[in-house]
Amino acid sequence: MFKNKNVKLNPDTTDTLVGEGSTFEGKIKSEASIRVDGHVIGDIESAGHVTIGENGSARSTIVARDLILAGKVYGNVEVKGTLTIRATGSLIGNLSAENLLIEAGGVFQGTSKMAVKETSADAASVKAAKTNSA
Repeated sequence: MFKNKNVKLNPDTTDTLVGEGSTFEGKIKSEASIRVDGHVIGDIESAGHVTIGENGSARSTIVARDLILAGKVYGNVEVKGTLTIRATGSLIGNLSAENLLIEAGGVFQGTSKMAVKETSADAASVKAAKTNSA
């Protein structure tokens, strides 16, 4: 009756949608992408990207690969890639992201921390510096 799913989801496909006019309370965790056009109260975690539509809002801690924010988020955000705040978007909370794009009209109130991706050349130079100082 129930099939065992050993199939890995593609993080670039959207498999979860909270539609306009809907409210979800609780934690959402997905291996694929998530889109919110309604309201979420609770944590959101995605291996893919999270999109908060113009009419969407979230009172959440969001952890995702990328976040596109055209609606409102009240809470902290941790993005491994790019956080894009559109002209209609607002983030009231702290953020950690590798890349941050805020369009004219977008709102961000909080503190930001840029997560810098270490390249193999950076790691090699740090290792060489440690070896030379020993």
